Amino acid sequence: MRSLDMRESVIYQEWRAEALREGLEAGRKEGLQLGLQQGLQQGLQQGLQHGEATLVLRLLRRKLGSLDPALENRIWTLPTSQLEALGEALLDFNSVEDLTAWLARR
Repeated sequence: MRSLDMRESVIYQEWRAEALREGLEAGRKEGLQLGLQQGLQQGLQQGLQHGEATLVLRLLRRKLGSLDPALENRIWTLPTSQLEALGEALLDFNSVEDLTAWLARR
C-alpha cells in the first residue's frame, strides 16, 4: 500500500515525467547521431560507386566506342568492387564482345 501511495504523489509524478523527458531527449540525440552517421556512410558509398561507374564508362567509351544503353545500365548497377575489377579488365578488351563476356561472368 505504501508504494501505491508514493506513485500517486505529485512529487513522484513530476520526477517520473522529468525522467521520461530526459530519456526521450537522450534517445532522440542518440538516434539522430546514429542516423547522421548511417546517412553519411551511405552517401559516401553511393558517391564512390557513382564516381567509379562514371570513370569506367568513360574509359570503355574511349576504348570501344559507343555502348548499348543496356550495357551502360548494367555497369551503373555494379557494386564498387566489381567496377574496380572492370576498370582493370577493360585494359585487355578489344571489342564490346569482350565487355559483354566479362559482364556475363559476373
